[in-house]
Amino acid sequence: MKDDAHLAIEQIRKAGISKIIMLSGDKDSITQEVAKELGIDQAKGGLLPEDKLTEVEQLKNQPDTKVAFIGDGINDAPVLAASDVGIAMGGLGSDVAIETADVIIQTDQPSKIARAIKIGRSTRHIVWQNIALAFGIKAFVLILGAGGFATMWEAVFADVGVAMLAILNAIRLQKMKWD
Repeated sequence: MKDDAHLAIEQIRKAGISKIIMLSGDKDSITQEVAKELGIDQAKGGLLPEDKLTEVEQLKNQPDTKVAFIGDGINDAPVLAASDVGIAMGGLGSDVAIETADVIIQTDQPSKIARAIKIGRSTRHIVWQNIALAFGIKAFVLILGAGGFATMWEAVFADVGVAMLAILNAIRLQKMKWD
């Protein structure tokens, strides 16, 4: 078990993940014991890579379910590829798992996953702000242009200005703290 596993599960739950399932190739009795100690909702042990893949595909077939799978071994590569979000632990992870994953945690600290979730949500929020800002300003300038109050130069200036505002808004991500 990773040193920060308890903290990781706690932070992942605080980040809004409602169901945590452990799929392991280790002996089922050990898997159940670790899951109980960590407070994991459901655990299955003694699984071969194709068994893990079957479990993930069954989870993905449930309506309104998104599956993120965290793994580090060569046996996890097919499941990392099949999940909605594959997360590889990059510190000691196999090259195949790292190549297959969508997200790579550079250390072997699962607590970084909750931080990645927070960063992703902040990024999505800023992207939507930028989209709304761009459409709003462009619609405003279009209306002014249709009414004869804005020239082509003002439209170009507004377009470049929107791009600059979007960049400045996105730079805020560098200043944010997620710990």
